[in-house]
Amino acid sequence: MVVCEVDKIASQVWRPYPTNSRPNKFRLAGTHRIIMIARRNFLIALSIGIAFGPVEPTAAEPSATSFVEGIYAPYKDKNGNGNPLDTDAAVKRYFEPKLATLIIKDRNKAAKRGDVSTLDMDPFIDAQDWDISAFDVALRDTAADKATATVSFKNLGKPTTVVLDLVKLREGWRIADINWGRKPTLRGLFSKR
Repeated sequence: MVVCEVDKIASQVWRPYPTNSRPNKFRLAGTHRIIMIARRNFLIALSIGIAFGPVEPTAAEPSATSFVEGIYAPYKDKNGNGNPLDTDAAVKRYFEPKLATLIIKDRNKAAKRGDVSTLDMDPFIDAQDWDISAFDVALRDTAADKATATVSFKNLGKPTTVVLDLVKLREGWRIADINWGRKPTLRGLFSKR
């Protein structure tokens, strides 16, 4: 009986797991199950990250209001240049592509003729000269990726209102048309030609 007790104790010491536990094939199945659950959780997290993450890294884009305020800020300085539209890049910076093309073509044709272009004033303030101390911007969404900005200010003591039709493009907000409260609009000036 003593031998049996020793054998029993020795067999428990040398076994890698208790005698009442499952055989090895079930232990491997448990490990496999844990790996599969971890893999599934990783794939779910990855899918959620792809679905809700940005497709491409982009800088924070300005709002329509900040775009319009950026246009009018240079006019507050009496000795400033405003926003000169003397280069193609400047025109493309503010206007949507079709309107920008109309403005650039008209300017190039006028230059070839040695004439003044159709846009003979600053379209943002509806004047050639300015003395603006403050402006007010009221923005209204009109559709998905479209808005209308009504800009009110006093220029040389005269109350002026300019309405900008805005469109959001991949590059950011751009002007689709300008209405000065008289006919024609900016786009209308070039449509006549």
